[in-house]
Amino acid sequence: MDGYSYLEKRQYNENGIQRYLVENDEESVMKEIGQELSLEVCAERLRKHGFEVDVVSTIDEAGSILRQEIEREKPNRISYGDSMTVKATGIIDELRCEQSDRLIDGFDPSVSREVQLERRRQALLADLFFTGVNAVCMNGSLFWLDMIGNRIAPIAYGPKRVVLLVGRNKLVETPDEAVARIRQVAAPRNVARHPGFKTPCAVTGVCADCNSPQRICNTWLVMERCCPKERIRVVLIDQELGL
Repeated sequence: MDGYSYLEKRQYNENGIQRYLVENDEESVMKEIGQELSLEVCAERLRKHGFEVDVVSTIDEAGSILRQEIEREKPNRISYGDSMTVKATGIIDELRCEQSDRLIDGFDPSVSREVQLERRRQALLADLFFTGVNAVCMNGSLFWLDMIGNRIAPIAYGPKRVVLLVGRNKLVETPDEAVARIRQVAAPRNVARHPGFKTPCAVTGVCADCNSPQRICNTWLVMERCCPKERIRVVLIDQELGL
């Protein structure tokens, strides 16, 4: 099997891993197994599924990519889905300070809830849309769970260009782990940062699969391929960011 990658050797048959561990230095092999969960491996699998992908070291580098996108695309209208990682780049504050109306700000605290919701509808027709991801599976698929769908709808269709920022803490091995991460980690923590929610997870920190009218876990999006190809740019960041 010389000349083959570890992943190719792993696929040789179900017993290949054990044989390979016996025949080779275990420490180096286990290091190679760990690379399966690396940002670079994840990036390559996402690229094979039609996504444009960058791997960067810091949130500042990710912010530079967002600014480059604005400069390159020259969008008339920009919007975003709620994302702690996107906000951490400073790009939303910068756009809010512009002397223009190109930002469709569905989270502007100075306007009513009704106006916010209307702006989120308008975001479907933005030229450029920024947001995050709840979980990224190592098979090259992306996972989200939304309350009303204003974040996931523009990802799936509408804006001409979408850029997603992803911290390394969002990577998981399998689709089942992606679902578990969202229900057990992301959703309870998301509720906790919004005062006034009285869902069971807001009280206990644990998902109860509730029927609360304030339930935030209502609509799933699982994206397995990007169509049109490279409409969506995924920026993998080697920092723990967001929820």
